Amino acid sequence: MTSFTSIPILDLSLARSEETKPAFLDSLRHALIEVGFLYISNTGISDELIQQVKKLGVEFFDLPEDEKLRLEMKNSPHFLGYSRLGNEITRFAVDWREQIDIGTELPAPKPEDPIYRNLVGPNIWVKDELLPGFRDIYQRYMKDMADMSIFFTRLIAEAIGLPPNAFDKYFEGTNGDKQQHKLKIVKYPDLGELKEGTGQGVGPHKDSMLSSYLLQVTPHKGLQVQNSEGQWIDCPPIDGTLVVAIGQGMEAITQGVCTSTTHRVLSPEPGSGARFSIPFFQGVSYDASFEDMGMPEAVLALKREIVGGKKDSIEFTFKKDRFKHLGEATLLNRIKSHPDVGQKYYPDLLAMIREREKKDAEELERQKLAREELQGNMSKEIGVY
Repeated sequence: MTSFTSIPILDLSLARSEETKPAFLDSLRHALIEVGFLYISNTGISDELIQQVKKLGVEFFDLPEDEKLRLEMKNSPHFLGYSRLGNEITRFAVDWREQIDIGTELPAPKPEDPIYRNLVGPNIWVKDELLPGFRDIYQRYMKDMADMSIFFTRLIAEAIGLPPNAFDKYFEGTNGDKQQHKLKIVKYPDLGELKEGTGQGVGPHKDSMLSSYLLQVTPHKGLQVQNSEGQWIDCPPIDGTLVVAIGQGMEAITQGVCTSTTHRVLSPEPGSGARFSIPFFQGVSYDASFEDMGMPEAVLALKREIVGGKKDSIEFTFKKDRFKHLGEATLLNRIKSHPDVGQKYYPDLLAMIREREKKDAEELERQKLAREELQGNMSKEIGVY
């Protein structure tokens, strides 16, 4: 079994030529199976647009405090908007970052729609006079990123021996044109500015859905990816690239062929200034259920040969035995991460989550006590002889 020590870099322009596409797909296949993370260059997104996205993203955090609070996520049942520093939780610990979540602009669901459809809805936009061009630039960027992500998802399908359109059923509309994709603009203050911070910018986790695409704005290191040996591998910024993370949804529907990899972000060192990043999360239909795609046996065999059967400790967001639709799992995940939104709009679901967490904690404690009792009994038996 191999364990990666660096993150592969793939030139996406090679996938646009019939001559170079086969070699690109071969490289992509190994990145999907062995790593679950990769850089892509020559994405087709305008560099001029990317520079505007970076500039406005950094400037957002200089807005007056009252404007940022007007945009606060707790004012949106759709989990869109601004989150204060330390207001999000990953794996039961505080993430020391400040951020705003933005989605493809879509109307709110109808009252008769399933409750998880509330994950889709309109944004709360910053006032144009305070940050001119912000809405227009970010809507353009999200449209271009949506198109690119659909193209890349079709390449993933081809790389693992499926038809290019194998994943299309997970998107809404024609070519996903009615799909709500989301992005975050994130500021990670350095540890000197934080003072109270623990160094967890974002705790260890896997992305959900199918794939996500990270634009690293500043030159800070901080993003780390965990290999199969448990080592943390740096994923530093590289100019002209996006970092692609394969999501839990993609891992589930490909029967584990595509690897969803645990990653984290460390807070910047004291005095190094804030780290900024802009992750784009490719959306999928919340009505979708993740069913196995029927993977080619040759690809399944290659997966077994390379990585064996080892699994890490981060659980799937989507559990087939618990949830019928992706939206149900995603809504509970969002409430868990943003309990202030849950308390305001989904108090019954938040109470259910807390009760489940309480029972899970009690079960873990019971198992711990049982192990300690067993070890004590074994020690007594050994002592007799």
